[in-house]
Amino acid sequence: MKIVTSCKMNSVIKKGLLEKYPNVDFSFHPTIKDAEPELESAEILITYGEDLNDERINKAHNLKWIMVVSAGVEKLPFEAIKQKNILVTNARGIHKTPMAEYTIAMILQVSRKSKQLIENEKQEIWDRTIKMMEIKGKVITIIGTGAIGSEIARLAKAFHMKTVGVNRSGHNCEWFDEVFSVNEIDQAIGQSDFVVSVLPSTPETYHLLKEDHFVKMKKEAVFISIGRGNVVDENALIKVLKAGEISHAVLDVFEHEPLPKGHPFWNMENVTVTPHISGLSSLYQPRGFEIFEYNLEQYLSGENNFKNIIDLDRRY
Repeated sequence: MKIVTSCKMNSVIKKGLLEKYPNVDFSFHPTIKDAEPELESAEILITYGEDLNDERINKAHNLKWIMVVSAGVEKLPFEAIKQKNILVTNARGIHKTPMAEYTIAMILQVSRKSKQLIENEKQEIWDRTIKMMEIKGKVITIIGTGAIGSEIARLAKAFHMKTVGVNRSGHNCEWFDEVFSVNEIDQAIGQSDFVVSVLPSTPETYHLLKEDHFVKMKKEAVFISIGRGNVVDENALIKVLKAGEISHAVLDVFEHEPLPKGHPFWNMENVTVTPHISGLSSLYQPRGFEIFEYNLEQYLSGENNFKNIIDLDRRY
């Protein structure tokens, strides 16, 4: 059995895999270009999911399983993968801790006016008239109630916030006081002080959040985007921010990345821009390869009780 990688890996993780699975032929490569000569013989491919195309899938004659060591799979060539009936799994769940901590940090940053205080400190300005806001008792709506959304809700409960969720069917989830279906999203966002999007990129979620949705939010509402950038109609968001329809947007993901210089978001006072870092953590790879090892044990034993199987039709 040959396992090929097309992503840079921690040397400690590499060593651990070689020691734990001495009968497996591992071929480690930092990029798909380096890995390409071995795709034809690979049975398992480990990737970040952004480097595959139809040609490479068709070249991989023996490929049975693709392990995406990240949560995002939207750039995979799904039709080619479906035609060859290749198993796809991902590392869903590994981002929940850093992304939930990021979200709470940004809620507090906006509520406690951290950006203004830091700027005042630089300018040696002593201003005690800046209005602070408590988040206790505030309502947070989280669009996407999976691992990340549920962890955000859990932390929000520690601040005595009311937690509202939005998911496909409206089914109840732990840590949420209320859950609405996507079709009921207006009810969910209309009552909220903070609205957080953690949705993946799929054909169903593309530009899901439009001008009408932002207009239905409170004028004091803060929108936080940490899922995928193309869930949001960015032109509509710029329009409502300029009109004061919502008070602030915290944006970590964008439709086109990196966010180009000169983009309006960079210079809007009521926008906080971060460079797609909400999920970063020194524990990223260890957590991802813990899932891979679990699935590899299933694969080797023939049990096939895999974690995080991607539905190739739904694309998540």
